[in-house]
Amino acid sequence: MPFRIAIFVASLLCLGMAERTPPSTPMPTHDSTQQTRQDWRKLTPEETRIIVDKGTERPFSGRFNDFKLDGVFTCRRCGAALYRSEDKFDAGCGWPAFDDEIPEAVKRSPDPDGRRVEITCARCGAHLGHVFKGERLTPTNVRHCVNSLSMDFVPVADFDEHFERAMFAGGCFWGVEYFLQQARGVIRAVSGYTGGRTPDPTYKQVCTGDTGHIEAVEVLFDPKQTNYETLAKLFFEIHDPTQRDGQGNDRGEQYLSVVFYRDAKQKETAEALISLLHKKGFDVATQLRPAAKFYPAEINHQDYYFKNGKLPYCHRRVKRFDP
Repeated sequence: MPFRIAIFVASLLCLGMAERTPPSTPMPTHDSTQQTRQDWRKLTPEETRIIVDKGTERPFSGRFNDFKLDGVFTCRRCGAALYRSEDKFDAGCGWPAFDDEIPEAVKRSPDPDGRRVEITCARCGAHLGHVFKGERLTPTNVRHCVNSLSMDFVPVADFDEHFERAMFAGGCFWGVEYFLQQARGVIRAVSGYTGGRTPDPTYKQVCTGDTGHIEAVEVLFDPKQTNYETLAKLFFEIHDPTQRDGQGNDRGEQYLSVVFYRDAKQKETAEALISLLHKKGFDVATQLRPAAKFYPAEINHQDYYFKNGKLPYCHRRVKRFDP
């Protein structure tokens, strides 16, 4: 039997069992505040069958099965970001498949059948589908098999209507990116250059120290799952904000500690955190500057530590705020 057909048959048998699972009571929320419930969308009867009663749509029938636009897949019920388009792949199983998720956006639980692992939206508990391991379809060896009716889609052009951005510089962007891209609710963390004079700078140019640019990381995050203050706190904990001439052995203007704020609210938040650190005895050297044009770095600088199987050499997390 051809491998993809075998995957399809196995998935059909496994997912089909969900139809024989008795309808559940309304699913518990992981954020039970009234505000969260109020922003839930009204579901159609068919969406309710999938999302609340843990049903399964027919294979090859879903809107997102053969869908190739760039953007982010979100929870149909609460709108939380779940999957990036770059993590979607064709598993030949009849349902949208993803080999990674946005950090902490998806919860795994033992399925009532005792054999599978159910995946749900970590924010509202909406049923998504099931996750499978060991099929060797992608390097991650993981397949999230998701019902199309459990999701919506936000195209790249609409990102700024649904999500928020932050920009931080704390030495070599490899390490800053490494920690920020693993934080809850972070959709993308991109290494790049900002704050200087030279348009479209290269890494080699920035390293000369003559461009005025600083190595920085631009973060796209989901405000339904995290907030700017949480990410700013993480930033101050993953590098040494008291070092004035760089970070670790990386010295020079391009390695300065800077918060590039996008609006008055971000500036106020950063100022409050710096003030708190001063009260704790830290002589903070981090600068506050208005956000300037951001130039993404070359492809070989993106996801550097994950691509090379290494760990940051001058960044580590040190708790400076909460216990």
